[in-house]
Amino acid sequence: MANTPQARKRIRRNARRAEINGARTSRIRTLVKKVEAALDSGDKAAAQTALQAAQPEMARGVARGVLHKNTAARKFGRLTKRVAALA
Repeated sequence: MANTPQARKRIRRNARRAEINGARTSRIRTLVKKVEAALDSGDKAAAQTALQAAQPEMARGVARGVLHKNTAARKFGRLTKRVAALA
């Protein structure tokens, strides 16, 4: 158990940050799933708008340290390629 005030504060902060980071990760996953759902349905316009919504959220995740830079770049690159491939 934490005995110093600093350690107690760190526990409180870690719990709060975990909550925020979890919400952000969940939001990113949801937006990526929306793009994939639009791709599966074959709707290019919906896929493009969903991708435009997902891209800044992934970038924010990278900036906040929730997502690794290369992971976000890989996901975004693959999704962009799939959207472009739709007729």
